[in-house]
Amino acid sequence: MGILDGKVAIVTGSGQGVGFEIAKALAKEGAKIITNNRKPGSNLLSMEGSTLEITEDERQKLQSCTGDAKTAADYINNNGGTAVPFFGDVKDNDVAKACVKSAIDNFGRIDILINNAASTWNGSIEIMTEKEWHILIDSKLNGSFNMVQHALPYMLEQKYGRIINASSDGWLGLTGLSAYGAACAGIWSFTRAIAQDLAGTGVTANAYTPNAKTRSWVSTVAKCRSQGIPEEALVKAAPESMKYTADVFAAFFAYLASDLATNINGYMFKTAADGQLGVWSEPEVIDDIWTDEIGKPWTMEELIAKVPNMISDEEPRMSTIDLK
Repeated sequence: MGILDGKVAIVTGSGQGVGFEIAKALAKEGAKIITNNRKPGSNLLSMEGSTLEITEDERQKLQSCTGDAKTAADYINNNGGTAVPFFGDVKDNDVAKACVKSAIDNFGRIDILINNAASTWNGSIEIMTEKEWHILIDSKLNGSFNMVQHALPYMLEQKYGRIINASSDGWLGLTGLSAYGAACAGIWSFTRAIAQDLAGTGVTANAYTPNAKTRSWVSTVAKCRSQGIPEEALVKAAPESMKYTADVFAAFFAYLASDLATNINGYMFKTAADGQLGVWSEPEVIDDIWTDEIGKPWTMEELIAKVPNMISDEEPRMSTIDLK
């Protein structure tokens, strides 16, 4: 008996990496799974449109951590679980509708929605194209909305649902990740809003920021190597959590999707493969200045005098990673 017996879950982007580990963890606890990725097979490199030349060692590492919806479903079925693959890009609203319908057609219900699918691309804003911007925004933010839109009516009718959306530490605004960061910050805001919309319905919404060694990590190492940055420097600069795989924290998603988590709604969790589980803080104003009278317009003279008191003279709060 598992804590998810009788439940049905869709895990988008579950062909490999974090999504695959989540799907396995849910299946282990008794949930029936719809696995998903865009199409059969898997590109070695995680970055959209990448033509990076990779070494044989990098190729072998990438092949060891790739897969698709069918290989994920096969693994679950061969290990005592139940899973059906669904291929399609859920950033397309009609595809998202069909993905939810596949859960209904195969298993009769949908209880758990893990919006894990995303595309990756990194590079500074000076070289980003409109196409690259939309690839990241559409895959993560629009895809999550589409899936919620089509799964929610079933969840509301049965008065039970767990919506869990993938954000990322990128929501903080990290170097070279402006589009990805914008999508991740949007996921957090989206999740907070719908959690309030759904309060008291039996349906909850939470978000997570995963840190683990995946295909994206190997791709990043290869890209840095091509730019003359040694892997040793990248490993030294990277968080410890990027050195371990997502199976470390995957069981947490089964807990969050279960009846045990009825009162957990509107949170964003940090899930790190070094063993850390955390809760992100609420945004807050950390300092402020005021006009002399409520409602009185600011004058330029007042701003010149007071703004420096609000902005610290210490080092800037933003930082970059030194890969030299």
